Amino acid sequence: MPRHTFQPTPLFGGALTVDLPTNFADVSKLRQVPDNQEVYIDKDGFTSIIVDITERVSSSSSSDDPLERDAKALTTHLEELVGVEDAAETVQVWNTTETQISHLSEDIPAYTLIATQTHRQREGERQGAPDFTALILTLIRLEKEQTDILVTINVPHIKGEYDEEEIDLAMGKQGELIGDAVEYAARIWESFDVKDWGLFNEI
Repeated sequence: MPRHTFQPTPLFGGALTVDLPTNFADVSKLRQVPDNQEVYIDKDGFTSIIVDITERVSSSSSSDDPLERDAKALTTHLEELVGVEDAAETVQVWNTTETQISHLSEDIPAYTLIATQTHRQREGERQGAPDFTALILTLIRLEKEQTDILVTINVPHIKGEYDEEEIDLAMGKQGELIGDAVEYAARIWESFDVKDWGLFNEI
């Protein structure tokens, strides 16, 4: 039984639609968001969902294996999200899988990874930073449109806001917050749809 309720949500003026949790708010109503992004944040917590339309990453690899090229693209996007230097030192990727986006053609490849990023306390930084942030990153590769769509679910884990004993990703224990995010991701895979393909010529 799902723990959350969802509602169809138009993105980018209705060119895309996706089901998002009803307790998430559109950040663009609070502050400016880049034209190529839609950002929603949990009104009752710290989790955010970001849909990002980016230029397709072309691999420098000479490999003809599309899976290898796409894996390199996924790594590139992850490094851009967290910072190349930080990726090597603070990011652990736990799982990477091929993903089917239900409303898109089966020949449109998509991939999802689950990762965690530990937080490096910087000098002079205020307390209250997350112990770590879990990331569920889905990459949808639109070759004809020369576009990569990224759907990122960021799940900060702040001391006192989660049960540390519930989480051991190496043992498959995700904890409540990551479990919720996995449910959000699954609903996004089921509901994500492109209503206007002309969007990718505009952004």
